Amino acid sequence: MQHLKHEAAMMSRKIELLENSRRKLLGHNLGTCSMEELQDIDKQLQRSLKNIRSRKDQLFKEDIQKLQTKEKFLLEENKRLREKNGPKQRHVQDKEQEEIGSGSLSTQCSDVGTELCIGPPKYSIV
Repeated sequence: MQHLKHEAAMMSRKIELLENSRRKLLGHNLGTCSMEELQDIDKQLQRSLKNIRSRKDQLFKEDIQKLQTKEKFLLEENKRLREKNGPKQRHVQDKEQEEIGSGSLSTQCSDVGTELCIGPPKYSIV
């Protein structure tokens, strides 16, 4: 029984030390720290930042690789669809170009006169 009490006290002490360490890493209760303790905390934070940045870089590289694979797949799919719909697609594109071309010509040729007047409209008989 005495052994269990001693073990519980040791565990309680470890928990307290871990909580104090966590608070210090978060920047709380630093007033009681010596210069050496502050330097140790700084080194630990620098190592943590290095690990975080390394993991972040790894995830970015994985994302880039996935996106490059997806891009390659989509380019191949586009190529396959162009080959499949080649003649049909060219006909549709030519027709659209004709419509765009004829529409732009008609808008260029139309000439409209405008006049700005303030007040009620004046009716004129033409």
